[in-house]
Amino acid sequence: MIWAMQCLTPGFTRCAGTGNTTGSLCQLLMLQLTATPASALADEPVHIRVTGLPPLQMVILTASLKDEKGKLFRSKAFYRSNEAGELDLKQAPSFGGDYMGVHPMGLFWSLKPERTFGRLLKRDVMNSPFLVTLDLYDSVGLQDLATIEPRVSQVVQRWFSHPETQRVQIREGRVRGALFLPPGEGPFPGIIDLFGGIGGLVEFRASLLAAHGFAVLALAYFAYEDLPKHLADVDLEYFEEAANLLLAHPKIRKLGIGVISVSKGAEFALAMACFLRQVVAIVCINGPNAVCDFPLRYRDLVMTPIQSFLERIQIDVSGAVRFRHCRGDPRDKRNQQSVYPIEKAQGQILFIVGENDESINSKEYAEQALDQLQSHGRSNGRMLVYPGAGHLIEPPYLPLCYASWNPHLFNVPLLWGGDPVAHAAAQEHAWGEIQKFFRQHLIQTSSKL
Repeated sequence: MIWAMQCLTPGFTRCAGTGNTTGSLCQLLMLQLTATPASALADEPVHIRVTGLPPLQMVILTASLKDEKGKLFRSKAFYRSNEAGELDLKQAPSFGGDYMGVHPMGLFWSLKPERTFGRLLKRDVMNSPFLVTLDLYDSVGLQDLATIEPRVSQVVQRWFSHPETQRVQIREGRVRGALFLPPGEGPFPGIIDLFGGIGGLVEFRASLLAAHGFAVLALAYFAYEDLPKHLADVDLEYFEEAANLLLAHPKIRKLGIGVISVSKGAEFALAMACFLRQVVAIVCINGPNAVCDFPLRYRDLVMTPIQSFLERIQIDVSGAVRFRHCRGDPRDKRNQQSVYPIEKAQGQILFIVGENDESINSKEYAEQALDQLQSHGRSNGRMLVYPGAGHLIEPPYLPLCYASWNPHLFNVPLLWGGDPVAHAAAQEHAWGEIQKFFRQHLIQTSSKL
């Protein structure tokens, strides 16, 4: 914690924590910035307060962090202290900056990349946190704050794993990934975590879920180790092998596993729901209801992708590419062979949809899937729709990624969409609903059985 002092006597100078005050009659007021807890999981809220300000003073609060590659992310907001010279972000509204209104975690979810089209991703989830530096400045304007010394600062640690979580590298058969086990003997509810076209092994969501009592296998399926460098066609037996491997682990409950997925990963999760009896609870975040882009194989079955129309690509004002309207309609007769037979799914399915998804028409796809279930007399699916949320709905308090580069998909910046305030609210609510969904269908249901 860093302290700063302000001289209250007229005509005397004001000084920061490393300077000196002048004048023997100077009254000193202690300025304090606190963030509680200063070290916590990345999905936990932080209570930010400032005391020792002059009454009704306008100030700037900023947040900044550097990711593991040294790329900088920043946010700022303008606040006014109350009549007691205090500022509490749980109650005080921001008057401007990167957001307006009362948003206690706004400085975190409004972080933006210094370089256009950057995405904040935590790679080393076990050994180091993100360090978020909170700074307070006592003048509001458009000046370059990098040239000004902050009045007071505080560093907050944002961890992506519990200290007692165990990470196990998985290289068994064809399966490649990382298994996160909570502390204790178990057995724990098992979940497979699938990301989309980003490729590689992405672990931060799996490690956070493990901190809440789930055993989670972050599963890579291309662009990692000896897996294919690019997606050409998809063999569902790879995902079946991963499901069997997870179920065979001595610390995993044996009555079925869950899958959490986003984007392209949600397409494969839906395929697992349709064809793999091991899968009993599936969360699909902004995914399609049909095979897209590449064929899907499962034993003797081959499903061809629905037709795509690259001439429907749109360029956003930011320069990012919008693919939302490029895929054909799964309801067309010529695309019926590509639609997943979701009525065969034995498990429960939760569709999470951002209405401002600019990558795919995820709300329409989820509605079609639910209609398909209903037409077959099935009621094992439901949908959560979030107005204003974009494509990449992630754990709470992580910043909105409106658009980012993806070297595996055309090597152009892709538009994901989302309004920052609405997207942040969606992430916070959805994270709680995801955990309740898995507890209900992986723990309570198995207990009844």
